[in-house]
Amino acid sequence: MRHTTRGLFDEQFRLDKISKQNDPLEKLQAHIDFEFFRKPLEDYFGKDKVKGENKGGRPSYDYVLMFKIVILQRYYNLSDDSTEYAILDRLSFMRFLGLTLSHSVPDAKTIWNFKNELAKGDMVNKLFKKLDNRLDKEGVIIHEGKMADATIVETPRQRNSREENELIKAGEVPQNWKENPSKLRQKDVDAAWLKKNGETFYGYKDHIKADTKTKLITDYEVTSASVHDSEALENLLNKKEDQGQPFYADSAYRSEAIEKSLKKKNIESQIHEKGYRNNPLTKRQQQRNRKKSKIRARVEHIFAFMENSMQGVYLHCRSLVRAKAAVGLMNLTYNLFRLTQLKVCLSRA
Repeated sequence: MRHTTRGLFDEQFRLDKISKQNDPLEKLQAHIDFEFFRKPLEDYFGKDKVKGENKGGRPSYDYVLMFKIVILQRYYNLSDDSTEYAILDRLSFMRFLGLTLSHSVPDAKTIWNFKNELAKGDMVNKLFKKLDNRLDKEGVIIHEGKMADATIVETPRQRNSREENELIKAGEVPQNWKENPSKLRQKDVDAAWLKKNGETFYGYKDHIKADTKTKLITDYEVTSASVHDSEALENLLNKKEDQGQPFYADSAYRSEAIEKSLKKKNIESQIHEKGYRNNPLTKRQQQRNRKKSKIRARVEHIFAFMENSMQGVYLHCRSLVRAKAAVGLMNLTYNLFRLTQLKVCLSRA
């Protein structure tokens, strides 16, 4: 077998080939200024770098580097161990992170610790809102209409007894879990079961509000999967941001209470009308719904991107606190990639 010596420019040649394959990370790096997130991260963590734990010592890692790692992780929906391996293995990941083969790579525990610290202070939501405020001030968000929907975010299923599930529903922790901390760490007392269209799901829900023109998510709420879509809507509606605009949602959001709330906030209801037993929709109502669907359906494009381009909306974490952070990262990651798409389209116009 012929042995070839690695040349000085082999790595760059390989990266050039990756670029020709439309590397999404290279586009993201070209259009998103990740330094925008440095100050809030430094203000939250302090000036010290993120500490890692390796056998060779305790290297320190830059906050923006760690933030880019969790964005990369969310885009490819990787576990912490898989993320560490992928960074070591893939040139496209290293290029996105600004790393070379000689650099130290954060291990899985360091990645987990960084996300855990973000979750403790609700920092992901703060970063999401900071970006949203900037896009609003720059006029990127059009504000000619809003739309809402929710998707199920599955997590590892719990194998509990009926008695244990009853205690969890009542807001209590089973005594044998309290007596066994290692077992309790493996349990999620915040997630819930949901049966939909004959299928059973376990986990949480991502309730989003998005701009109809740009399809950028402008706000979100995370709940257990058992919470009805409409129950989270009140927290998403904002009179200051949404007044004077049409609001689109499917018929699951239609209720007298929601219609009153929209009217009070001066938001124009474009929620689908729904029929009832012995009182089906009229042809005129059906026509109105079809017209609304042309805009409302855009919210489904958001979840389709998460499901396909972002490798699904399954989470590896447990507890509502961590789920909120993970779902927030999912929404933030989507917005960064969507913003990249918008900038690419604008540059071609």
